[in-house]
Amino acid sequence: MLKTVNIFMEKKMPYMTPVSVLVGLVFATSFQSWVMAVPWIFAFITLSSSLGIKIGKLKDAVVHPAPLLVSLLIIQIILPSIAYGVGTLFFGANSLTAVGMLIAFVIPTGVISLMWVSIYKGNSSVSLLIVLVNTLLSPVLIPFSLQLFAGATIDFNTFALMKNLIFMIVIPSILGILINYLPFTQNKDIKGRFAPFSKLGLLVVIAVNSSVAAPVISFNWELLQIIIAMFFLSSIGYGLGMIAANWLRVSNEIKISLLYNCGMRNVSVGATIAILYFPPEVAVPVIAATLLQQILAANYGRILVNYLKKNELRREGELKKAAR
Repeated sequence: MLKTVNIFMEKKMPYMTPVSVLVGLVFATSFQSWVMAVPWIFAFITLSSSLGIKIGKLKDAVVHPAPLLVSLLIIQIILPSIAYGVGTLFFGANSLTAVGMLIAFVIPTGVISLMWVSIYKGNSSVSLLIVLVNTLLSPVLIPFSLQLFAGATIDFNTFALMKNLIFMIVIPSILGILINYLPFTQNKDIKGRFAPFSKLGLLVVIAVNSSVAAPVISFNWELLQIIIAMFFLSSIGYGLGMIAANWLRVSNEIKISLLYNCGMRNVSVGATIAILYFPPEVAVPVIAATLLQQILAANYGRILVNYLKKNELRREGELKKAAR
Protein backbone atom coordinates (compact mmCIF):
# COMPACT_ATOMS: atom_id res chain seq x y z
CA MET A 1 0.00 0.00 0.00
CA LEU A 2 2.69 2.49 1.03
CA LYS A 3 4.76 1.59 -2.04
CA THR A 4 1.78 2.27 -4.32
CA VAL A 5 1.14 5.63 -2.62
CA ASN A 6 4.84 6.54 -2.94
CA ILE A 7 4.94 5.70 -6.67
CA PHE A 8 1.80 7.79 -7.22
CA MET A 9 3.30 10.75 -5.34
CA GLU A 10 6.58 10.52 -7.28
CA LYS A 11 4.72 10.74 -10.57
CA LYS A 12 2.57 13.65 -9.40
CA MET A 13 5.29 15.73 -7.66
CA PRO A 14 5.61 18.20 -10.61
CA TYR A 15 1.97 19.10 -10.01
CA MET A 16 1.68 18.63 -6.25
CA THR A 17 4.42 21.11 -5.28
CA PRO A 18 2.88 24.10 -7.15
CA VAL A 19 -0.50 23.14 -5.67
CA SER A 20 1.06 23.17 -2.17
CA VAL A 21 2.37 26.69 -2.81
CA LEU A 22 -1.11 27.83 -3.86
CA VAL A 23 -2.75 26.09 -0.86
CA GLY A 24 -0.33 27.86 1.48
CA LEU A 25 -1.11 31.22 -0.11
CA VAL A 26 -4.90 30.74 -0.07
CA PHE A 27 -5.11 29.28 3.47
CA ALA A 28 -2.29 31.36 4.90
CA THR A 29 -3.85 32.00 8.31
CA SER A 30 -4.39 28.27 8.89
CA PHE A 31 -0.82 27.25 8.02
CA GLN A 32 1.10 30.11 9.68
CA SER A 33 0.65 28.55 13.13
CA TRP A 34 2.70 25.55 11.94
CA VAL A 35 5.92 27.56 11.47
CA MET A 36 7.59 26.24 14.64
CA ALA A 37 7.04 22.65 13.47
CA VAL A 38 8.83 23.21 10.14
CA PRO A 39 12.42 22.47 11.37
CA TRP A 40 11.18 19.21 12.93
CA ILE A 41 9.31 18.18 9.79
CA PHE A 42 12.34 19.02 7.68
CA ALA A 43 14.61 17.00 9.98
CA PHE A 44 12.29 14.02 9.39
CA ILE A 45 12.46 14.59 5.60
CA THR A 46 16.28 14.62 5.72
CA LEU A 47 16.34 11.47 7.88
CA SER A 48 13.99 9.68 5.48
CA SER A 49 16.05 10.74 2.46
CA SER A 50 19.24 9.45 4.08
CA LEU A 51 17.85 5.96 4.62
CA GLY A 52 19.32 3.60 2.07
CA ILE A 53 22.57 5.57 1.77
CA LYS A 54 25.43 3.18 2.48
CA ILE A 55 29.05 4.23 2.53
CA GLY A 56 30.04 1.32 0.29
CA LYS A 57 27.95 2.71 -2.57
CA LEU A 58 30.07 5.84 -2.61
CA LYS A 59 33.42 4.11 -3.18
CA ASP A 60 33.60 4.57 -6.98
CA ALA A 61 32.45 8.17 -6.76
CA VAL A 62 35.11 8.96 -4.14
CA VAL A 63 37.85 7.39 -6.26
CA HIS A 64 36.89 9.72 -9.15
CA PRO A 65 36.02 13.00 -7.35
CA ALA A 66 36.02 15.37 -10.37
CA PRO A 67 32.17 15.44 -10.73
CA LEU A 68 31.85 16.18 -7.00
CA LEU A 69 34.39 19.02 -7.02
CA VAL A 70 33.06 20.64 -10.19
CA SER A 71 29.45 20.42 -9.01
CA LEU A 72 30.35 22.01 -5.64
CA LEU A 73 32.08 24.83 -7.52
CA ILE A 74 28.92 25.42 -9.57
CA ILE A 75 26.51 25.02 -6.63
CA GLN A 76 28.32 27.12 -4.03
CA ILE A 77 30.28 29.73 -6.03
CA ILE A 78 29.27 30.17 -9.67
CA LEU A 79 25.46 30.06 -9.39
CA PRO A 80 25.20 32.14 -6.18
CA SER A 81 27.43 34.77 -7.84
CA ILE A 82 25.19 34.84 -10.92
CA ALA A 83 21.99 34.87 -8.83
CA TYR A 84 23.09 37.72 -6.56
CA GLY A 85 24.44 39.65 -9.55
CA VAL A 86 21.12 39.30 -11.40
CA GLY A 87 19.21 40.20 -8.23
CA THR A 88 21.17 43.39 -7.57
CA LEU A 89 21.10 44.37 -11.25
CA PHE A 90 17.33 44.12 -11.65
CA PHE A 91 16.04 44.68 -8.10
CA GLY A 92 18.71 46.87 -6.47
CA ALA A 93 21.84 46.30 -4.39
CA ASN A 94 19.97 46.63 -1.07
CA SER A 95 16.91 44.71 -2.21
CA LEU A 96 15.52 41.89 -0.07
CA THR A 97 14.57 40.21 -3.35
CA ALA A 98 18.27 39.99 -4.28
CA VAL A 99 18.99 38.37 -0.89
CA GLY A 100 16.17 35.88 -1.50
CA MET A 101 17.60 35.01 -4.92
CA LEU A 102 21.00 34.47 -3.29
CA ILE A 103 19.47 32.15 -0.65
CA ALA A 104 17.65 30.19 -3.37
CA PHE A 105 20.99 29.30 -4.99
CA VAL A 106 23.38 29.16 -2.05
CA ILE A 107 21.46 26.30 -0.38
CA PRO A 108 22.68 22.73 -1.05
CA THR A 109 21.58 20.56 -3.92
CA GLY A 110 18.14 19.04 -3.46
CA VAL A 111 17.86 15.67 -1.76
CA ILE A 112 14.88 15.02 -4.04
CA SER A 113 17.33 15.09 -6.99
CA LEU A 114 18.07 11.46 -6.02
CA MET A 115 14.52 10.58 -7.03
CA TRP A 116 14.87 12.19 -10.47
CA VAL A 117 18.31 10.63 -11.02
CA SER A 118 16.75 7.26 -10.27
CA ILE A 119 13.79 7.88 -12.62
CA TYR A 120 16.06 8.84 -15.55
CA LYS A 121 18.68 6.14 -14.83
CA GLY A 122 21.52 8.39 -13.73
CA ASN A 123 24.52 7.45 -11.57
CA SER A 124 23.14 7.10 -8.03
CA SER A 125 26.59 6.83 -6.41
CA VAL A 126 27.77 10.16 -7.80
CA SER A 127 24.51 11.86 -6.84
CA LEU A 128 24.63 10.37 -3.34
CA LEU A 129 28.15 11.68 -2.80
CA ILE A 130 27.32 15.18 -4.07
CA VAL A 131 24.15 15.40 -1.96
CA LEU A 132 25.85 14.02 1.14
CA VAL A 133 28.98 16.19 1.00
CA ASN A 134 27.09 19.34 0.02
CA THR A 135 24.50 18.75 2.75
CA LEU A 136 27.08 18.10 5.48
CA LEU A 137 29.04 21.21 4.48
CA SER A 138 25.95 23.44 4.33
CA PRO A 139 26.05 24.67 7.99
CA VAL A 140 29.42 26.24 7.17
CA LEU A 141 28.96 27.14 3.49
CA ILE A 142 25.54 28.83 3.73
CA PRO A 143 26.39 31.38 6.49
CA PHE A 144 29.81 32.00 4.90
CA SER A 145 28.30 32.59 1.46
CA LEU A 146 25.56 34.87 2.81
CA GLN A 147 28.18 36.89 4.67
CA LEU A 148 30.49 36.96 1.63
CA PHE A 149 27.90 38.06 -0.93
CA ALA A 150 25.44 40.11 1.13
CA GLY A 151 27.12 40.76 4.47
CA ALA A 152 26.80 44.52 4.18
CA THR A 153 23.12 44.28 3.18
CA ILE A 154 21.67 41.93 5.78
CA ASP A 155 21.96 41.32 9.49
CA PHE A 156 21.33 37.79 10.76
CA ASN A 157 22.40 35.46 13.56
CA THR A 158 25.07 33.27 11.94
CA PHE A 159 25.42 30.96 14.94
CA ALA A 160 21.66 30.37 15.18
CA LEU A 161 21.51 29.63 11.44
CA MET A 162 24.37 27.11 11.68
CA LYS A 163 22.75 25.44 14.71
CA ASN A 164 19.43 25.11 12.88
CA LEU A 165 21.09 23.68 9.77
CA ILE A 166 22.92 21.10 11.88
CA PHE A 167 19.59 20.16 13.48
CA MET A 168 17.66 20.01 10.16
CA ILE A 169 20.31 18.48 7.91
CA VAL A 170 23.52 17.16 9.45
CA ILE A 171 22.23 15.18 12.46
CA PRO A 172 19.29 13.57 10.56
CA SER A 173 21.62 12.68 7.65
CA ILE A 174 24.09 10.91 9.96
CA LEU A 175 21.26 9.15 11.84
CA GLY A 176 19.69 8.01 8.57
CA ILE A 177 22.98 6.49 7.39
CA LEU A 178 23.59 4.81 10.75
CA ILE A 179 20.09 3.27 10.78
CA ASN A 180 21.02 1.40 7.59
CA TYR A 181 23.60 -0.60 9.57
CA LEU A 182 21.35 -1.62 12.47
CA PRO A 183 20.53 -5.35 12.57
CA PHE A 184 16.74 -4.93 12.56
CA THR A 185 16.84 -2.86 9.33
CA GLN A 186 18.74 -5.44 7.28
CA ASN A 187 16.84 -6.77 4.26
CA LYS A 188 13.93 -4.43 5.00
CA ASP A 189 12.72 -1.54 2.86
CA ILE A 190 12.79 1.06 5.63
CA LYS A 191 13.25 3.90 3.13
CA GLY A 192 10.19 2.76 1.17
CA ARG A 193 8.05 2.85 4.31
CA PHE A 194 9.17 6.38 5.19
CA ALA A 195 9.09 7.76 1.63
CA PRO A 196 5.39 8.70 1.26
CA PHE A 197 5.36 10.38 4.70
CA SER A 198 8.52 12.26 3.73
CA LYS A 199 6.88 13.56 0.55
CA LEU A 200 3.77 14.52 2.50
CA GLY A 201 6.02 16.38 4.97
CA LEU A 202 7.68 18.18 2.05
CA LEU A 203 4.28 19.36 0.78
CA VAL A 204 3.36 20.59 4.29
CA VAL A 205 6.66 22.49 4.60
CA ILE A 206 6.08 24.13 1.20
CA ALA A 207 2.54 25.15 2.20
CA VAL A 208 3.66 26.56 5.58
CA ASN A 209 6.55 28.53 4.08
CA SER A 210 4.25 29.89 1.36
CA SER A 211 1.70 30.96 3.99
CA VAL A 212 4.30 33.04 5.85
CA ALA A 213 5.30 34.80 2.62
CA ALA A 214 1.63 35.32 1.60
CA PRO A 215 1.22 38.82 3.17
CA VAL A 216 4.05 40.25 1.05
CA ILE A 217 3.17 38.46 -2.20
CA SER A 218 1.30 40.67 -4.61
CA PHE A 219 0.31 39.36 -8.01
CA ASN A 220 1.89 42.17 -9.98
CA TRP A 221 4.62 42.86 -12.51
CA GLU A 222 7.41 42.56 -9.90
CA LEU A 223 6.28 39.05 -8.93
CA LEU A 224 6.22 38.05 -12.60
CA GLN A 225 9.76 39.44 -12.96
CA ILE A 226 10.90 37.35 -9.98
CA ILE A 227 9.33 34.19 -11.42
CA ILE A 228 10.94 34.84 -14.82
CA ALA A 229 14.32 35.50 -13.17
CA MET A 230 14.10 32.31 -11.11
CA PHE A 231 13.13 30.33 -14.22
CA PHE A 232 16.21 31.50 -16.14
CA LEU A 233 18.57 31.15 -13.16
CA SER A 234 17.35 27.60 -12.54
CA SER A 235 17.78 26.85 -16.24
CA ILE A 236 21.35 28.17 -16.06
CA GLY A 237 21.98 25.66 -13.26
CA TYR A 238 20.85 22.78 -15.45
CA GLY A 239 22.86 24.17 -18.36
CA LEU A 240 26.03 24.47 -16.29
CA GLY A 241 25.57 20.88 -15.14
CA MET A 242 25.49 19.75 -18.77
CA ILE A 243 28.47 21.92 -19.75
CA ALA A 244 30.48 20.51 -16.83
CA ALA A 245 29.52 16.94 -17.78
CA ASN A 246 30.62 17.44 -21.39
CA TRP A 247 33.85 19.11 -20.27
CA LEU A 248 34.63 16.22 -17.92
CA ARG A 249 33.70 13.71 -20.69
CA VAL A 250 31.80 11.51 -18.28
CA SER A 251 29.30 8.74 -19.00
CA ASN A 252 25.67 9.44 -19.84
CA GLU A 253 24.66 8.28 -16.35
CA ILE A 254 26.92 10.85 -14.68
CA LYS A 255 25.67 13.53 -17.10
CA ILE A 256 22.15 12.94 -15.80
CA SER A 257 23.41 13.14 -12.21
CA LEU A 258 25.25 16.42 -12.81
CA LEU A 259 22.21 17.87 -14.58
CA TYR A 260 20.06 17.36 -11.49
CA ASN A 261 22.63 18.05 -8.80
CA CYS A 262 23.59 21.39 -10.38
CA GLY A 263 20.04 22.32 -11.39
CA MET A 264 18.03 21.42 -8.29
CA ARG A 265 18.16 23.02 -4.86
CA ASN A 266 16.88 22.08 -1.43
CA VAL A 267 14.28 24.84 -1.77
CA SER A 268 12.38 23.75 1.32
CA VAL A 269 15.37 24.40 3.56
CA GLY A 270 15.95 27.65 1.65
CA ALA A 271 12.40 28.80 2.33
CA THR A 272 12.75 27.73 5.97
CA ILE A 273 15.95 29.78 6.36
CA ALA A 274 14.31 32.78 4.69
CA ILE A 275 11.22 32.54 6.93
CA LEU A 276 13.08 31.98 10.21
CA TYR A 277 15.91 34.51 9.83
CA PHE A 278 14.84 37.22 7.37
CA PRO A 279 11.89 39.49 6.55
CA PRO A 280 9.06 37.76 4.62
CA GLU A 281 10.07 39.50 1.35
CA VAL A 282 13.24 37.39 1.25
CA ALA A 283 11.14 34.22 0.94
CA VAL A 284 9.36 35.30 -2.26
CA PRO A 285 12.10 34.24 -4.75
CA VAL A 286 12.53 30.92 -2.89
CA ILE A 287 8.77 30.29 -3.06
CA ALA A 288 8.94 31.09 -6.79
CA ALA A 289 11.73 28.51 -7.14
CA THR A 290 9.57 25.97 -5.29
CA LEU A 291 6.74 26.64 -7.73
CA LEU A 292 9.01 25.90 -10.70
CA GLN A 293 11.45 23.25 -9.47
CA GLN A 294 9.61 19.95 -10.04
CA ILE A 295 8.21 21.09 -13.40
CA LEU A 296 11.71 22.06 -14.59
CA ALA A 297 13.19 18.81 -13.25
CA ALA A 298 10.70 16.68 -15.18
CA ASN A 299 11.16 18.59 -18.45
CA TYR A 300 14.93 19.07 -18.43
CA GLY A 301 15.42 15.40 -17.59
CA ARG A 302 13.24 14.42 -20.55
CA ILE A 303 15.12 16.81 -22.86
CA LEU A 304 18.54 15.46 -21.79
CA VAL A 305 17.54 11.80 -22.10
CA ASN A 306 16.11 12.38 -25.60
CA TYR A 307 19.29 14.25 -26.58
CA LEU A 308 21.51 11.43 -25.29
CA LYS A 309 19.43 8.81 -27.14
CA LYS A 310 19.72 10.76 -30.40
CA ASN A 311 23.48 11.04 -29.90
CA GLU A 312 23.75 7.29 -29.32
CA LEU A 313 21.75 6.55 -32.48
CA ARG A 314 23.89 8.98 -34.49
CA ARG A 315 27.10 7.36 -33.25
CA GLU A 316 25.80 3.89 -34.03
CA GLY A 317 24.95 5.09 -37.54
CA GLU A 318 28.44 6.54 -38.01
CA LEU A 319 30.07 3.31 -36.79
CA LYS A 320 27.98 1.24 -39.21
CA LYS A 321 28.98 3.52 -42.10
CA ALA A 322 32.65 3.30 -41.11
CA ALA A 323 32.44 -0.50 -40.96
CA ARG A 324 31.14 -0.80 -44.54
